[in-house]
Amino acid sequence: MMTESQKPAEYICPARERLSALFDDGVFTETGSGRSAGVVTAYGYINGVPAYAFSQDKTADSGAVSRAHAEKVCRMFDLAAKNGVPVVGIYDSCGAFIEDGADALNAYSAMLLEAGNLSGVVPTVSVIAGVCAGSMAVLAAAADYVVMTESAELYVTAGGESGAAAAAKSGVVTAVSENDAAAMESVRKYLSLMPQNNLSPLPEFEFDAPAIASFDNGENSISSIADNGSVLELYSDFGKASMTALCTVGGTTAGIAALNKTSDKLTADDCAKLAGFVRLCDAFSVPVITIVDTEGFDMNGTGAVRAAARLSGAYAEATCAKVALVSGKACGAAFIAFAGKNAAADQVFALPEAVIAPVEPITAAEFLYHDKLKGAADLAAERNNLAAEYSKNEASAFAAAEKGAVDEAVTAESARSAVMGVLEITAGKRLNKRLPKKHSVLPL
Repeated sequence: MMTESQKPAEYICPARERLSALFDDGVFTETGSGRSAGVVTAYGYINGVPAYAFSQDKTADSGAVSRAHAEKVCRMFDLAAKNGVPVVGIYDSCGAFIEDGADALNAYSAMLLEAGNLSGVVPTVSVIAGVCAGSMAVLAAAADYVVMTESAELYVTAGGESGAAAAAKSGVVTAVSENDAAAMESVRKYLSLMPQNNLSPLPEFEFDAPAIASFDNGENSISSIADNGSVLELYSDFGKASMTALCTVGGTTAGIAALNKTSDKLTADDCAKLAGFVRLCDAFSVPVITIVDTEGFDMNGTGAVRAAARLSGAYAEATCAKVALVSGKACGAAFIAFAGKNAAADQVFALPEAVIAPVEPITAAEFLYHDKLKGAADLAAERNNLAAEYSKNEASAFAAAEKGAVDEAVTAESARSAVMGVLEITAGKRLNKRLPKKHSVLPL
């Protein structure tokens, strides 16, 4: 093995330079070097963990995908599956090798099959560092973690928006990086937080406790539970009412979803983002912590209802450890979807100021106290007073705890230790009893 700088000049190319930036100390072992085929394949260590990677070489046939190209990529996928280690794909290609004819179609099909088989078995990562078009764009977007450089292009068919900003806004890519070096650092951070495969234990780290205990917005909510400096946000430009992040809690990897990144209701994009995040965590037995504080769902159109159904299904199907902390408002469908006992959470905590009710307090006041509202001099003010009374007496964290919807009321200062206690006791959680089936059929 040698570093990129030690290699003869004829071996240096952007593909190898990118692999050098990815692997520890720039050291990797290239495989199949006698068969260029527009892609460089290699293995090495990323943060001390073994990994495979391929990097498309635009200096050879413009990185065109031929049968030989696909065979090298499939070989990496196959080795990653056999050895249970992550695989990283770095994309920069002009498209298919037209001279291959129908063989090019078979090549893409073979790669898509291998990638599908690998999903959920080991962490899969895509780095879009140049042009990634056509079927290769589909392959790249199917990875667990997709990072795109600002100057890269991603599209299935030419003519539409293909830039990184558009891809991030639509939820196609997980993160956007300024350049190749920043993209590789993003990948290294992600892989450091993930287990080596779906049967490996979660990584463990030294940690520092967070400096704050505030749940007034998504960023503070996550920072109040996560170890200091450990947060890696996913899909920051997609589903902007919510925030999802990988981090460590007590030195062990966890996933946190905060529903109060903004004060807006959760949209269909938020639902898709949260459902995908839960499924990612569940695939690798990463515990999910959900911080619930939301006005509910934006149900304008049937698409939002469908997305909320998929979200609820993702939580219910997940068998990883699930903890919910209600830090603010959680009424009706929002509470059921994110903090419902057994389906959405194994353990539910709530801050004293939480509001937990089957309907919004203002709606409850109108329904329950209709007689008191009759003849009120200021109807709106009286309705608000009755809603506040309902929130205090019937929809408090303590009332929810008395009725078994919440396990315990905790303070902002004690919330982290309460969550850590659950994560420790559920570290060896076994699968819940499930009826025999291939998989759930979630709404489109």
